[in-house]
Amino acid sequence: MVSDENDELRLVNQLGKSKSPYVRAHMDNPVAWQMWGDESLALAKKHNRLLFLSIGCHVMEKESFSSPEIARILNAHFIPIKLDREERPDIDAIYMNYVQATTGSGGWPLNVFITPDLEPVFGGTYWPGPNHSMTAQGTLLSRTVGFLEILEKMKHVWTTQESKCRKSAKDITRQLREFAEEGVHSRQLGEEHEGDGLEIDLLEEAYQHFLKTYDNINGGFSIAPKFPTPVNLQFLLRLGQWPRAVKDIVGEEECSKAAAMVINTLRKMARGGIRDQLGFGFSRYSVTKDWSLPHFEKMLYDQAQLLDVYLDAFLITRDPEMLGAVYDIATYLTSPPMAAPTGGVYSAEDADSYPTHSEKEKREGAYYVWTLKELRSVLGDRDGNICARFYGVRADGNVARENDPHDEFISQNVLNVTTTPAALAKQVGMAESEVTTILKEGRKKLREYREKNRPRPALDDKIVVCWNGLAIGALARTSAVLEEIDPDKAATCKKAAVDAANFIRKELFDDETKTLYRVYREGRGDTAGFCDDYAFLIHGLIDLYEATFDETYLQFADTLQSQ
Repeated sequence: MVSDENDELRLVNQLGKSKSPYVRAHMDNPVAWQMWGDESLALAKKHNRLLFLSIGCHVMEKESFSSPEIARILNAHFIPIKLDREERPDIDAIYMNYVQATTGSGGWPLNVFITPDLEPVFGGTYWPGPNHSMTAQGTLLSRTVGFLEILEKMKHVWTTQESKCRKSAKDITRQLREFAEEGVHSRQLGEEHEGDGLEIDLLEEAYQHFLKTYDNINGGFSIAPKFPTPVNLQFLLRLGQWPRAVKDIVGEEECSKAAAMVINTLRKMARGGIRDQLGFGFSRYSVTKDWSLPHFEKMLYDQAQLLDVYLDAFLITRDPEMLGAVYDIATYLTSPPMAAPTGGVYSAEDADSYPTHSEKEKREGAYYVWTLKELRSVLGDRDGNICARFYGVRADGNVARENDPHDEFISQNVLNVTTTPAALAKQVGMAESEVTTILKEGRKKLREYREKNRPRPALDDKIVVCWNGLAIGALARTSAVLEEIDPDKAATCKKAAVDAANFIRKELFDDETKTLYRVYREGRGDTAGFCDDYAFLIHGLIDLYEATFDETYLQFADTLQSQ
């Protein structure tokens, strides 16, 4: 950041100084992004500018933050700040609470205009930018407010009605603070009745809620976009495994229905585009209600929680399809690029990548999608056509136009399992065993072709404690279950969990101060651990102790619990 002799602020992009891969990905934007810190906050106060805080995914980068028009306004009239929510979940939570309270919904990207005193004035999630394809064509619906319009409005309001903005911001901040304090006081009052425990009737209410929102056709509990929400699935799946008193209140049939809803959801997901049908792992969410078109980003926390849920599903059903998903997710977590050679598991793989090594523009899902011509070229006409039928590949592509605002999926196909080997064998007049062999070998050839000819999406190689705690627990449980089924796979999972726990103990825990730190990338980060870091790591260490009976993990968990 630079000031000229007239003390007129001229901002320079500062993100090259960050260790965060997410933040650094914006270092070449024309927007002069600053990092969250005392220096940036002091600039806002000195020059009396609103801060524009942007947190979350890359959705708006191409449409807005690469736009010279957007950059001109942000750089001249605001202090634009990029923040990695994984490094500072506390800041993210504060402003997410504001957006949820004022708009009724939240999510990422999260964008908030903040006074120099850090009080929020206006915020939201996604706003279409000037490079949105529908904006460029002049067909964006009139009711949709664009980011450029919002910037102009906020600039005008701050210039002409600053005192009103500040008062409004102070009022909403006070209300949010009072609301938060009410929650604290309620919990403190509730401590008097701590021995009463959970009211079982609440479990019945929760079940009824999920029953009403369940998608009988596609599985899941919402319309598009559809998220896996593993914690909800795990709750429903385990409902029938709890003490008899739960079944008496919720109902025997209802508990069975709860498990059936989850199994159907897991099966639909396992066959959908949200799962990487050639490689391993699951994407973060589905754009469509049938799980067919994902947002292709892969997150560690999703993999770890889904591994737990699919493992529970296998233990209850002994369904090979559930076990297949367990193997896939475990392989993803214990193999490059996600498995760190030092121990621990990296955070995420990006959604966007270059279609080929020679192309210069990234596209969403480029690493994962296929044309029918490509399938036939790699596998030959016969095997290519059989695999195309199995995965729902069409000559004109299988992504609907309304789900392709940037024209990235024209004639492209996201692989979804649309039939069974037995049904496909009847369609093509071949033996089921022969079709199964073609599909198995086709998957291997396509994966090898993809790995050789397509640049892999960018890796977020942070090691985040809370997410690694989830992975440690899931891998430890998986190793115990696979001990008699597949000792080699069990050993791989156990080693990965042990290595991650040892790495965190060595690199992210200060024995002298008994402080746990949250993030490791090119060395330990400065941010101390939050409640979720302690909670998930403690839980994972207990699972690891139960898988290894090594008391050092139990002792480490006890040390963390006492802090």
